[in-house]
Amino acid sequence: MTSPPPADVVCLGESMVTFLPSRPGPLADVPAFQRAIGGAESNVACALAGAGHRARWVSRVGADGFGDHLLRTITAAGVDTGAVERDPDRPTGVYFRTDGERATSLGGPGEGAGGPASTAEVVYYRAGSAASAMAPDTVDLAAARSGRVLHLTGITAALSAGCLALSRTLTAPYEGRPLVSFDVNYRVALWRPPADPRVLLELARGCDLVFVGEDEAEAAWGVTGGADAVRDALPEPATLVVKHGAAGATAYVRGGGDGSGDGAYGDGGDDAPYGDDRRVRVPAPRVDVVAPVGAGDAFAAGYLSAALRGLPLRDRLRHGHLLAAAALTVPGDLAEPPARADVDRLAALDHEAWGTLRLAPGWTTEKATAP
Repeated sequence: MTSPPPADVVCLGESMVTFLPSRPGPLADVPAFQRAIGGAESNVACALAGAGHRARWVSRVGADGFGDHLLRTITAAGVDTGAVERDPDRPTGVYFRTDGERATSLGGPGEGAGGPASTAEVVYYRAGSAASAMAPDTVDLAAARSGRVLHLTGITAALSAGCLALSRTLTAPYEGRPLVSFDVNYRVALWRPPADPRVLLELARGCDLVFVGEDEAEAAWGVTGGADAVRDALPEPATLVVKHGAAGATAYVRGGGDGSGDGAYGDGGDDAPYGDDRRVRVPAPRVDVVAPVGAGDAFAAGYLSAALRGLPLRDRLRHGHLLAAAALTVPGDLAEPPARADVDRLAALDHEAWGTLRLAPGWTTEKATAP
């Protein structure tokens, strides 16, 4: 077998065709839907490709029209899809959703029934999908390991026993392992009892860079007490990024080094030691939200893009916030990527200007300014 060409980041996981509502309201009342694509890992790959990086997506899709649509769309975004397997016996997954935020707790129909602040419905038709058949012997492991970074999410581990085995294989230590990035991406609908979401904690402990929401850590693992408590529960990764929703994000870097040299911290974020870590918190800009789905994936892509370029830790978090803002200001999972020069310009704002930055729909194609 020919070795795959090197990539900056390889993203492995399921992508599905998603149907977006033609108007707000419960699924039962939506008369029509618009086809798009959705998948945490392919979202990250597309965003990274849009930011100028060599991105590869590894997965399985059905030998059907929806699989054709996924491959065409993701390839057109500049992502290498050569390692995606076509399954003649299993379909490509699909899902329908309404506007609103995904839940982190059970409490009603669909994935979005997590309480009064969470109004989305998400209905999956993914059981028995081609991607659920991913396993160590059905995926090109050489392609999965061919990047400087391998990006995974906790969604894959929930899809099947084979997918969990694959996640464990790729997060296990071995010589020559790429940096493994892991977004916990807790999806309550995928972890209904007897499934145990503490598996996600086990997987995260084997990774080098972990992204997790403060609300996810509480819902999945019962960790309360803020970002420091999450770090205490997850001390193993060299870098941990704890997201606080609209409030911002906190990064913990073991030993204080992030590969960007001295003087890389501060100026626009709270910067203080925490045990043996460097701890940096950066607020998010204000965003006029259209739909919240896909923002976490875009944040991971922004952070990874800045890390690949060796930018300071503060700027890695700011790049994450800016790409998340691009996703938040469009109705689908994938946003028009802002130009790198524009993202660099905004990430370099001083503390006061960053604090007054507001991003509205269309900002990725227009000049965003701090009022």
